[in-house]
Amino acid sequence: MPVIAPMPTRSRTTGVIGIPAPRESADDVAAGTTVDHLTETYRAHYRSLLGLAALLLDDTASCEDVVQEAFIRVHSARNRVRDPEKTLAYLRQTVVNLSRSALRRRILGLKLLSKPMPDMASAEEGAYDQLERDALIKAMRGLQRRQREVLVLRYFADMTEAQVAETLGISLGSVKAYGSRGIAALRVAMEATA
Repeated sequence: MPVIAPMPTRSRTTGVIGIPAPRESADDVAAGTTVDHLTETYRAHYRSLLGLAALLLDDTASCEDVVQEAFIRVHSARNRVRDPEKTLAYLRQTVVNLSRSALRRRILGLKLLSKPMPDMASAEEGAYDQLERDALIKAMRGLQRRQREVLVLRYFADMTEAQVAETLGISLGSVKAYGSRGIAALRVAMEATA
């Protein structure tokens, strides 16, 4: 009676029929993002990622949760991020995706909520807040281009004055001047609408 042997298979460590496969050189295997690089990225970009989450979500606690979860997920998958230069991009995308998920859960919760809670803001308060936002946006559009750029980078993107100067290619004194003039112009414009 003939003996039927299993087909020889290829594996990572051995070639066909038990012959060792050639080993990959160290250059062929990407190290991925290191824990040290991820730690440095955390220190350098936590606030900017928190700002990104704040653009998508409306409460600080949710923003912090999303950013922390993003770092945890990137840490878990750090070997898949082959180019350490792309770690920040990967983190940003993770923050956006987690923010979307949080919003989906909120929308679902709102659909399931049958009646408004007693401590919810009235429709009038919401309309007043919207009017204030609209007035601020209109006032910002009325500023000079450099004033608007400095204010947006300084207060919206949460950059330091030195970072704003570097980003716009102007001196630190110019950043301070544009910023103070922009705030003064905003104050006048907002008082005129009140």
